[in-house]
Amino acid sequence: MPRIAGIDIPEKKRIDIALTYIYGIGRTNVKDVLVKTGVNPAKRTAELTAEEVSKLQKTIESMKVEGDLRKQVNQNITRLKEIGAYRGSRHSKGLPARGQRTRTNARTKRGKRVTIGALKKEVLAKVETAKKEEEKK
Repeated sequence: MPRIAGIDIPEKKRIDIALTYIYGIGRTNVKDVLVKTGVNPAKRTAELTAEEVSKLQKTIESMKVEGDLRKQVNQNITRLKEIGAYRGSRHSKGLPARGQRTRTNARTKRGKRVTIGALKKEVLAKVETAKKEEEKK
């Protein structure tokens, strides 16, 4: 299993798909990397020679990927929060920052639904019995 940019690349997948497992490298970047290195995109990762793997490593090292890219993104978000930008406040509240609607949808960003004001029958019964016991005392 080749290791590129600190990530184990899956052996059974084609190299053009396997390289997308690296954070910061998408399908478009993969095409550019493969053209620069001269590696056939239809090859499986297990079929790569050591020379081809080293070419891929050198090319990807010149790009900003994985830890460096994650650090840069987090610094950008922190900067937006510090300067008081609208986008920064949306990030800190855990809401969409790019103008999407939030009345409906936005579930992936906001998380699981939380019902406010309505109680389940079992919980309501427990609350009522607790109130009755307090009144008796």
